[in-house]
Amino acid sequence: MTVDKAISPEDRARLDQVFMQVVLDVQAQVQQTSPAQPGNLAAMFHKETVSDALQGCAMLIAGWNQGRVDGAGVARSAKALRALNLTPLAERVEKLRTIDDTDSD
Repeated sequence: MTVDKAISPEDRARLDQVFMQVVLDVQAQVQQTSPAQPGNLAAMFHKETVSDALQGCAMLIAGWNQGRVDGAGVARSAKALRALNLTPLAERVEKLRTIDDTDSD
């Protein structure tokens, strides 16, 4: 699902630290990964997947600054994180869609 979700200015102010912590944690962990296999081809695909994850994070930050959770950024980041075998991080990114729900953790 690549639908954007609007965030009220009040929720954005209240949740900014949580949102940014998730995105910055994702960025840091992605940059610490290495290719699953040796060789130039594996390194090339790994670099591309890391780039996709980081670009998704950039989309998330840009959307957040405009008062929304960017659906395409969520999808791009989550897909790349799963490709890097970082499924728990992908799930955290996907939960950003419901960051403003009061019963969300």
